[in-house]
Amino acid sequence: MTLVYAHRGASAQFAEHTRAAYLRAIADGADGVECDVHLTADQQVVLLHDATLDRTSDGTGAVSEQTLAELRELDVSSWKGADIPDEFGSRSQQFLTLDELLEILLAAGRPIGLAIEFKHPDPFGNRLEEAALEVLLARGWLPQSSTLGNLTVSFMSFDPDSLKYLLATVPGKHLCQLVAAVDVEEIRKELGFGPLAAAGAAAAMRIAVVEAERMLDDGEVDLAGPGVAYLRTQQHRIKQWQEAGRRFRVWTVDEPEDLEFCVAAGVQEVTTNQPAAILALLGR
Repeated sequence: MTLVYAHRGASAQFAEHTRAAYLRAIADGADGVECDVHLTADQQVVLLHDATLDRTSDGTGAVSEQTLAELRELDVSSWKGADIPDEFGSRSQQFLTLDELLEILLAAGRPIGLAIEFKHPDPFGNRLEEAALEVLLARGWLPQSSTLGNLTVSFMSFDPDSLKYLLATVPGKHLCQLVAAVDVEEIRKELGFGPLAAAGAAAAMRIAVVEAERMLDDGEVDLAGPGVAYLRTQQHRIKQWQEAGRRFRVWTVDEPEDLEFCVAAGVQEVTTNQPAAILALLGR
């Protein structure tokens, strides 16, 4: 069975990383959810994809320069233009810490996966990973099985050094090395960079991809996280990893043809912005 992870929650319907997005994903029957984490100025682990606030809130500036109290004052949901049902919380309740997401998932009443992605470079370095693990440990997370109550936790990053750091605490079978086909135009669009900055970022990403591929080649981590474009264009390497026993979690699978390709390729997990639609296509 192909497992379905909700990318930043049910983020096609509600603003990403919000209470509403995660509660919707759980209600939709997602097998797991994915989140990105950053540290605040007062070292709290919060759910945001970007290192800055501008795209997904009415705030501006770096996340790392704001305290948790200051972030809670922001509107992180209205930009999506979706009405939030009362049962999914008020507008002021939409911003989440990692601990608050754990509370939501622990109350789900069924087994569910949690994939935590670490974004680098980060101004606090590997303190980001340390702080996330501290939040989990305070809740009773067991590192060897990477379980917490009804949750199974995995950790992801495009940065191989992040996963190398985590290997001191977490077995490789719970670590997902993300890999992507590097495209300068996509970088410009995603990060808002100019041509020169995008070219520089692409060069750095290509270096990271080489090391990421080596880690998967050598079995230092068990879970491969390719994007759909990488899955389609690097089929020889994908086959090698499959033959070596790697598991796959592919992102971001929103289109029927991409899902069909993943299923045909034997992918075990897909990450999607619209879990209900993907589950329906899977007959679930």
